Amino acid sequence: MTPSPAPTYGRRRLLGGALLGAGLLHGAPGRAASFPTGPIRIVIGFGPGGLADLTARLVGEQLSQRLGQQVVVDNRPGAGGAVAARIGATAEPDGQTLMILSTGNAINKSLFRSLPYDPVADFTAISAMVSFDLLLLTGANSPLRSVQDVLAAGRNGGRLAIGTISPGSTQNLAAEWLRVAAGLDATVIPYRTTPEVLTAAQRGDVQIAFESYAAARGALEGGVLRAIAGTGERRSQLLPDLPTLREAGLADYAVTGWNGLFAPARTPAPIIATLNGHLREILAMPAIRTRLLALGVEPAPNTPAEMDALLKRDIGIWAQVIERAAIERQ
Repeated sequence: MTPSPAPTYGRRRLLGGALLGAGLLHGAPGRAASFPTGPIRIVIGFGPGGLADLTARLVGEQLSQRLGQQVVVDNRPGAGGAVAARIGATAEPDGQTLMILSTGNAINKSLFRSLPYDPVADFTAISAMVSFDLLLLTGANSPLRSVQDVLAAGRNGGRLAIGTISPGSTQNLAAEWLRVAAGLDATVIPYRTTPEVLTAAQRGDVQIAFESYAAARGALEGGVLRAIAGTGERRSQLLPDLPTLREAGLADYAVTGWNGLFAPARTPAPIIATLNGHLREILAMPAIRTRLLALGVEPAPNTPAEMDALLKRDIGIWAQVIERAAIERQ
């Protein structure tokens, strides 16, 4: 069926919006009208080689070509991302310093009694970049074959051990959420690194573990671990045959991790709009999309308003999880 042509008023509205945007850009204060004036820095709270780092470098390379300025990724790991976030929060609001925030920053808002930054007040959202679910994993030889097996093991007198990386991580709180939401007699055991978590699940030191597909992919493809379920609101396109925990009956349970691009608060709206437009186009590029899927994450661009709402929603969700699981604030 041939689509009907867009009504005339729609074209007028689009044209008016374009002219308005152009007028804003040219009529804005100097910092917006001349953006960018030099190299752009993207600050991230993770070390080189991780998902956030690789994603930032892929996007940064494309932004550099589009904006005609070098884009530099500045890795500042430490203090649960607070070091990097503080740098981003105190930078000049001119679009020359950007920041990647993640699900971890939404968690930290309630996990820490005091932060040197406010993820909502100190930043302006540009767009989400990628999203990723976590996987409920078990050893290849484990008798646990389904979510129902896991729930039964944690409710029928057998104490369930759940492995995750460090306390306060998305994986760790996802496990705590499962424990309280499903009423499991379970202990969440944190490990220092992802390889330790995967090894513990493989050996049976823990009955189940939480990790991302990107981190567990090698073990899954090698046949030493099995994925029982995903944590997302819907099945991931990376593992379309894998059911979600929601499908298994935990209707209110969903954990989706994300990395998003932000600017310091008070960055002019025309700069935010310019960056959002470029980012959405970059993430829609077939080559970039293919590369991100190969890394185990899904491109997830959205509008600044949608990214802001996602951050605020997740802050509220994790605050409830931390309270229900009686996790001590740090």
